[in-house]
Amino acid sequence: MTEKKPFALSERLFDFASRMLDICSRLPSNPEASNIRYQLSRSGTSGAANWEESEGAVSKKDKIKSMIVARKEIRESRLWLRLISGRYVSPEDIENDIKESTELLNILSTIIKKLS
Repeated sequence: MTEKKPFALSERLFDFASRMLDICSRLPSNPEASNIRYQLSRSGTSGAANWEESEGAVSKKDKIKSMIVARKEIRESRLWLRLISGRYVSPEDIENDIKESTELLNILSTIIKKLS
């Protein structure tokens, strides 16, 4: 049975960020994986942080800007997940996170388009 996703986008982004930190903690300590750990920990948590920033925006333009940054960070996270899949982490362990990143990108893109 598939785990039910939270309805609120802020919760989905928070859960995604949390899972990215969990994945980072499982990466090996070699130089290549350390670089990916650093990049994934930043981009994987930045999507949620920028969404929260957009929720406190003082203008529509500022709100959209923060959402665009959130979308860019989730896209970057998806790249890192794809890179480590099968190399450092079993594909089965992160396939749902790769799918979730694509869903989050689609949701954010739709919101940005509607606000623009």
